[in-house]
Amino acid sequence: MRASRRLPGNPWPHDMVLAIDSPPFLLDLLWIREAWGLRPRGGDLPPALTTTPVPVDPAARAAAPISEWEAGWPDVWDACLQHAGEARDDDLLQRIRRTDLSSEERHALMSRLRGPAWHDRFGTDAYADGRREWANGAVSEKRAAFRDVERSLLDAVIPAWKAGLTTIVEIPCRGTFTRRVGAHGLLVTAGTRADDVQYRHALALFQ
Repeated sequence: MRASRRLPGNPWPHDMVLAIDSPPFLLDLLWIREAWGLRPRGGDLPPALTTTPVPVDPAARAAAPISEWEAGWPDVWDACLQHAGEARDDDLLQRIRRTDLSSEERHALMSRLRGPAWHDRFGTDAYADGRREWANGAVSEKRAAFRDVERSLLDAVIPAWKAGLTTIVEIPCRGTFTRRVGAHGLLVTAGTRADDVQYRHALALFQ
């Protein structure tokens, strides 16, 4: 969100840019954890999803390397979350748009842009059919509930932005799970972002 120029009567600073995102690779991890019944331990792990996915077929789960997936899930989550909280790299975007890149160079830049993903470490065996259906439903719910809450909380948003906030990562998980992600990111649940009081407390992490 950004105002391209200063507009009379518009309280949004014209140079303030905030990205509000629910990265697909984070949604993949949340779906995999619950659809496959994973119980990862350790680390700072998010709460359960607000909409529980349909479990995978029991026979498929019995044949899957569940212990290996459970052990690796927290590390992949941390890596994906850290990337999601990074500020946008405009230089990287410009380099990708160049027409003189080789396919290998373009692939390497695209990999840096998208960041880590579950399939980088474990392949695609965990991507069962229900993943896309659940993700589409989660996106639809987010659109239906959308409101431009940041504009109604500018007295809390502007100080957070001045302190470095550029990216708000929203996850469809239960309760409150607020974390500062690196120098520029803030992780919140959809419920926290929808609640003005809780959201103000979350934004205060950057003040």
